[in-house]
Amino acid sequence: MVAAAAATEMAPAARGEGGGKPFVDEMRAVAMRLHTKDQAREGEKEPQAPPVARWEPTVEGYLRFLVDSKLVFQTLEDIVDRAAVPWYADFRNTGLERSEPLKKDLEWFTEQGHTIPEPTAAGTAYASYLEELSEKDPQAFICHFYNVYFAHTAGGRMIGKKVAEKILNKKELEFYKWEGTLSQLLQNVRTTLNQVASSWSREEKDHCLEETEKSFAYSGDLLRQIFT
Repeated sequence: MVAAAAATEMAPAARGEGGGKPFVDEMRAVAMRLHTKDQAREGEKEPQAPPVARWEPTVEGYLRFLVDSKLVFQTLEDIVDRAAVPWYADFRNTGLERSEPLKKDLEWFTEQGHTIPEPTAAGTAYASYLEELSEKDPQAFICHFYNVYFAHTAGGRMIGKKVAEKILNKKELEFYKWEGTLSQLLQNVRTTLNQVASSWSREEKDHCLEETEKSFAYSGDLLRQIFT
């Protein structure tokens, strides 16, 4: 699964309060099992796409991916800003937000003479699904929130580096830069996720975990834009 490449190396969280296993560690464990063996030692999936090193990306395909990514990240930011579920507000201004860096990157591509496409069906479908989940299924929504943001900071950066080497003369896009110490930004979000999930029932936690494969599928549809 292509999306699996984007989730590699998600670091485990610190121990939870009282010494119990933090819920974020459960989320990570489920995500890692959806990797292939060559992506992570915990991986259990058979590879369904060529390794990133063998991708042949195009600028047009990469632009489609960036445009779709901007739509998805903007949707996530809008959802936590509106906070239809009160604790969504705890995930505002984490420092992981990506819509503004992506806006700058797309402006750079325009300056290079490229035409910026409209979002694809994959991007609009994922954004619509996130909106729907955020209103009626907050535990499932948080599964996507976690996987989208944490995957981008891990394997997503590796993909960006490989694509830049092949088609952008190694230019590092703003999409792959963060203000502050990334490891600390991630730890802050882990802490918030664990605090929020501490009030969930076991059934709600399991429901969140069960959404992981679907989050990988949606993200995989976006990633495939890069080399199609």
